[in-house]
Amino acid sequence: MQAPSVGGVMLPRGNGQAVRLSRGASLTDFAEKINANPASLVGVMMNLGEMVTATQSVPDETLKMLADEMNFVLEIVSPEEEDRELLESFDIEFGEDEGGEEALVSRPPVVTVMGHVDHGKTRLLDAIRKTNVVAGEAGGITQHIGAYQVGAEVNGEDRRITFIDTPGHEAFTAMRARGAKSTDIAILVVAANDGVMPQTIEALNHAKAADVPIVVAVNKIDVEGADPVKVRGQLTEFGLVAEEYGGDTMFVDISAKQGLNIEALLEAVVLTADASLDLRANPEQDAQGIAIESHLDRGRGAVSTVLVQRGTLRIGDTVVVGDAYGRVRAMLDDKGENVEEAGPSTPVLVLGLTNVPGAGDNFLVVDEDRTARQIAEKRAARERNANFARKGVRFSLENLDEALKAGLVQELNLIIKGDASGSVEALEASLLQLDVGEEVDIRVLHRGVGAVTESDINLATGSDAIVIGFNVRAAGRAAQMADREGVDVRYYSVIYQAIEEIEAALKGMLKPEYEEVELGTAEIREIFRSSKLGNIAGVLVRSGEVKRNTKARLLRDGKVIAESLNISGLRRFKDDVTEIREGYEGGINLGNFNDIKIDDVIATYEMREKPRG
Repeated sequence: MQAPSVGGVMLPRGNGQAVRLSRGASLTDFAEKINANPASLVGVMMNLGEMVTATQSVPDETLKMLADEMNFVLEIVSPEEEDRELLESFDIEFGEDEGGEEALVSRPPVVTVMGHVDHGKTRLLDAIRKTNVVAGEAGGITQHIGAYQVGAEVNGEDRRITFIDTPGHEAFTAMRARGAKSTDIAILVVAANDGVMPQTIEALNHAKAADVPIVVAVNKIDVEGADPVKVRGQLTEFGLVAEEYGGDTMFVDISAKQGLNIEALLEAVVLTADASLDLRANPEQDAQGIAIESHLDRGRGAVSTVLVQRGTLRIGDTVVVGDAYGRVRAMLDDKGENVEEAGPSTPVLVLGLTNVPGAGDNFLVVDEDRTARQIAEKRAARERNANFARKGVRFSLENLDEALKAGLVQELNLIIKGDASGSVEALEASLLQLDVGEEVDIRVLHRGVGAVTESDINLATGSDAIVIGFNVRAAGRAAQMADREGVDVRYYSVIYQAIEEIEAALKGMLKPEYEEVELGTAEIREIFRSSKLGNIAGVLVRSGEVKRNTKARLLRDGKVIAESLNISGLRRFKDDVTEIREGYEGGINLGNFNDIKIDDVIATYEMREKPRG
């Protein structure tokens, strides 16, 4: 096979040689690695049908296509590897305790509470912390990761445990996985009345992937239908065998609502940590750890909750957190009180950063402000390049307009602003995973922490984007500007509402087709008069089932008397019900429509979207 040539210039062939590139690399970066002229690589890409300039960030798939053409093997450096190489260039080792065994001292276990939504994770943390977090949450879902430290008495000894509060809704899967990575032990909360649910298994898999021991908290044992034994049996199928069954997993039956057996659960965590883990760290070295959550505070600026994993963090230290840096001006503990220093396994809120870091970013203390700034700037540039590459759509600017006119592709551009980095990331990840067919492309043009600003509206105006504000509003003149420019700004406080609405908008772009599906028919046997509700039809359901809040039409002697009626009330005897099945009797209220007679037939139906085949 001949080596590719452009304009008579022969290009090097790889013969299977590996080329390592970072995310968002350009053709110039590629050319440097293989000693080629960047312009000649632009020519190769043109031959492959791709218009790419020498300096723009290129998606991984495009670089792979180029590498295959030239018989090189492309290796994209992972973000973790990139970061390690960056820190090594500054002679910094991240993730290692300095000194020998004698420098290590024991530290508290870091615990993540996981489980299915509504199984009582937040109420459990609530019971542990003796504060009411649930009341302040929108939709009953934990919106942010927080971290808290509590005390427990085990065998007459005072022990401390750090809890990371990870969100419970499936949209926060990415954050939950991150929570597990920074964790020593996972508490899996399972409701005794519900048993193992899909998200229980999902949480279990995250904990197993992070290779952390699991303590199972069987919650809601005070609720009717509670069956803790059944939960133990179900979890055996997933490799969690209770100690009483000869396994090595501790199960504790609790009621977070009543505060039952909370101390026993904390004791189980400490005993599991002592039995399975060697939890030690060097408190004397420069602090290192992970950012749990960050947000923009109106009075304090950028603040970040960090978990110190090794070393001791002190006021005045110069820190780098992801692509943010600064001097620690102040530190607050989980009770909002000022602290001077934070040792291993201690969560603190740090003030003094230049901008808002991301959830899951690592943090480290460095000697000089200059070093901190250089590391942060290199991280920001690297992330920016990766984002530029990711934003490359399947169509070039030249043919995108034609594609839109031809109906080959439709785009929904989004700008996401939120009150905390973890929420914004989770919302973006969930929206990009929406599957509504290949005809619609979804693109996040910009995401950030803080209020919706005029620059966001300007970007939306220029790109026909929708702005999503998650727990934030438009600041200053941005709201008037959005009205003036006709920019659609949508506000949400619960993440799945945003996902549902965007999904509905995407499906709307697909121009769905609907078809009528008959649900059931009911024959009127009797008519009851009600001064409050009007006429109520006493019916026998002849076929299918009749459901509340569905559409209906009235048939008399086979002819349609009325269309588009609504089944607004449905009763069996004295009980309100949602449906009545074939062969059963009940009462139907058709709202304001009262022109009914005995032997009339009520036919119910619903409009269902036809699957696009």
